[in-house]
Amino acid sequence: METKTPDVELAVQPQIVGWDGPDDPENPFNWSRAKKGRQLVVMSINTFLTPLASSMFAPGVADVLAEFHCTSTLLGSFVVSIFLLGYMVGPFAIAPLSELYGRRILYHVCNVLFLVLTVACALSRSLGQLFAFRFLAGMAGVCPLTIGSGTVADMVPKEKRAGVMSIWAMGPLLGPVVGPVAGGFLAEREGWRWVFWVIAIATGVLVVVSLFVYNETYAPLLLQAKAARLRRETGDASLRSEHDSDRSAKHVFFLALTRPVKLLFRSPIVILMSLYAALTYGYMYLVFTTLTTVFETNYGFSQGLAGLSYLGFGLGCMLSLVVVGRIANRIARDHSAKGCFTPESRLPPMIFGCWFIPIGLFWYGWAVQADTHWIVPILGTAVFGIGMMCVFIPANTYLVDSYLRYAASVTAANTALRSLLGAVLPLAGPAMYDALGVGWGNSILAFISLVMCAVPLFFWKYGRRIRTSKRFQLAL
Repeated sequence: METKTPDVELAVQPQIVGWDGPDDPENPFNWSRAKKGRQLVVMSINTFLTPLASSMFAPGVADVLAEFHCTSTLLGSFVVSIFLLGYMVGPFAIAPLSELYGRRILYHVCNVLFLVLTVACALSRSLGQLFAFRFLAGMAGVCPLTIGSGTVADMVPKEKRAGVMSIWAMGPLLGPVVGPVAGGFLAEREGWRWVFWVIAIATGVLVVVSLFVYNETYAPLLLQAKAARLRRETGDASLRSEHDSDRSAKHVFFLALTRPVKLLFRSPIVILMSLYAALTYGYMYLVFTTLTTVFETNYGFSQGLAGLSYLGFGLGCMLSLVVVGRIANRIARDHSAKGCFTPESRLPPMIFGCWFIPIGLFWYGWAVQADTHWIVPILGTAVFGIGMMCVFIPANTYLVDSYLRYAASVTAANTALRSLLGAVLPLAGPAMYDALGVGWGNSILAFISLVMCAVPLFFWKYGRRIRTSKRFQLAL
């Protein structure tokens, strides 16, 4: 007697699609130097342009208040810093969206929105409209700061990452420096609205160029596209990217949306490093919002010449940029060759360079208080600029290397906290300097900065233990 065996459906095991070996030309690490270089150059310009808009407007604030019949110095500071509140909010949407849809589309959409909102700022007919459009422009403009470090990590190996990251990091630091220099003369000659028109024209050119230059670099999205192409070509429906998961897009978005908050509140590395970078960034904007007034009042500078007082800080940043980038790359190469490279290998430039921040703050504050020659406080801001880069670049690369897969999320957490302090601290500047004077006001900032110099030393000694401890492992 014949027995029929029931039909059994065998589960088809998915075929995993990854890179075709270490030399796969589709892997962004293996792109040609020219292809990487074009994207990195345009991305650096992109990252420079939106922070430029944050401060280029500062020298024209008095004209804005006069035009809209407002006498509040607090509102004058807030019309500059509200842009940074947009910087604080934007990353929490941009970072998760970039993990769903990739980097390129976010760059394009946010650049177009930034262009439209900058034009709206130029056409504002009330202080309320200007506040609203500045805030929204900050939300859109923060895109390259949020996902830029992730783009660098997508394309550049760790041995060269610090040098490239230092070039990318010029934007958030040099943009606010160059802005007042150019904005001072422009607002003086053509009026404050032309500051926004110039930024809009530059952004329009960037939008067109980036359409031809930007390529997608996010590996999970590239491998998803590769798997889809292979399914079409082979007819094998079981092909799946190695990054595929059963989670819905809504679930993935929610996880990515909450990840920056988790990182901030559950990782000692992220909260302390981000707080140090944020405090330093806030100091920069606090000094910037008062620098014009100090040099106009104490040294009799015109509005245009007062913008030139920012050059000391810019020169200090440029000098530090070159030195920190080279030292960081050399350390990474040496440690990689010896097989001992860890994220903590990024910290030595910060350990030795962070002391320039309190030195520069003491120098600048007491030079103004003592009514010395105008070059002396400018040299103090240059020392402060050296310290800024010594903190900013290593902090960024350390965070990215510690959470490489979630580079966009950790940068979003860092950017959000940094932007919050960058927006809030300048509001306290005029009152603090009025009550204490520039000397003691800056001394308070310097004393706090001295305490924060212990942060890189702490992570140099305990960072590895914290990163590998189960207590601080995150369900990301």
